[in-house]
Amino acid sequence: MPKAFPPEFRRDVVAVARKGEAPIAQIAKDFGISESCLHRWLKLAEIEDGGRPGTTSSESAELRELRRRSKLLEQENEILRRAAAFFAKEIAPK
Repeated sequence: MPKAFPPEFRRDVVAVARKGEAPIAQIAKDFGISESCLHRWLKLAEIEDGGRPGTTSSESAELRELRRRSKLLEQENEILRRAAAFFAKEIAPK
């Protein structure tokens, strides 16, 4: 698993790359990251800035939270459905 770089480091590297004063390969080598990693960071930065279509990190976090909440509500709904069926069976005339 590749090591994680702090967000500040990523922002600095992307800022240097966006200046265009040196080739991407040289910038990646200078900062000790792979060229593909730098390309990915640039792509993600463009998405965050709204210059490219895609899901921003805040939207991704919101989606994860909404999916988690939806799953919880579905589980709660299933429990209530089973409880209602159980009590309906108990109340039914014999």
